[in-house]
Amino acid sequence: MTTTGWLPAPTEELFGTEATAEESYDVLTVDVPPVSWITALETARDRLSCTYFDWLSAVDEPGTGFRVAAHVVALSPVRRLLVRTTVPHESAVLPSLVGVYAGAAWHERETHEMFGVRFEGHPGLDHLLLPETFEGHPLRKDFVLAARVAKAWPGAKEPGESEHGGARRRQMLPPGVPDPNEWGPLKGQLPPAPTRPARAAAGGRATGDRPVRRTRTASEGSASQPPATEGTPTEAPPTTPRRARSASQGSASQRPQTPPTPPTPPTEPVDAPKPPSAPDAPWPPARPAFEEPAEPSEPSAPTEPASDDATSEGRTPEDRTPEHRTPEDRTPENPAGGSQ
Repeated sequence: MTTTGWLPAPTEELFGTEATAEESYDVLTVDVPPVSWITALETARDRLSCTYFDWLSAVDEPGTGFRVAAHVVALSPVRRLLVRTTVPHESAVLPSLVGVYAGAAWHERETHEMFGVRFEGHPGLDHLLLPETFEGHPLRKDFVLAARVAKAWPGAKEPGESEHGGARRRQMLPPGVPDPNEWGPLKGQLPPAPTRPARAAAGGRATGDRPVRRTRTASEGSASQPPATEGTPTEAPPTTPRRARSASQGSASQRPQTPPTPPTPPTEPVDAPKPPSAPDAPWPPARPAFEEPAEPSEPSAPTEPASDDATSEGRTPEDRTPEHRTPEDRTPENPAGGSQ
């Protein structure tokens, strides 16, 4: 015997010889028979330190029974344990866990109300969520959803069920919804739902039969290649002679390259003359509010005749006339200059 998960001892030693255990997603699940239900939960509380009671519920397994599960947790360190048992549909009875975990009282009332499992020893299995006059257990798989039969479900229209008529598809009923022609106020008044015709087999073959696949060898090639006729030699496609090139000519991929054309400078756009404003413009051209008076221009000063000195300026002593020469000027007759 080997231990499973974080159990300190083998499963058979802790929960009995008929118990099995497995661990998945950090949850250790132990399945026990109904007679060991209370003993298994006491072992989880006392020997495995699972002092925290989390929840209790059931699942309806058609053909098997109701699988009741209780989830308890050890807090230091945190370890989760799920104890399960299965009771038959005909006698869904289990002892109550209120004496082991007081928090199970609320969960057992809900499980009894939804599935019909009776917990012996419970202080009061009264209605918890449903009204007092409600009959049946709504979470059982055989519970009939009468509202789906008596009243159409909004949005449950099948293709072809609109007012314009047309072919109607076979109606798909969810679990718990019987055929309205077999149960409910319209029982026996509706025509039977049309059945979908069987699909004809292609080529007259039975369903599931496939044609034998042709096998080919490596020499025959694939199925897309046509087989060659025996005795007829296969002709190779004609090949063109390869052009020889010298080293100066280069390879076939090299082509003489033309010098790049220098880019033309962008031409500046010439401003087009503005068209004159249309006479029918919505607003007149802008004008000043008032015209400023023109300032009187100052009279120009009379031009004085140029003096002899101004006229003589810019002339060399040689260019001056004798009457304009001074004694200090140098002349061929007076090379030293000055007065003689």
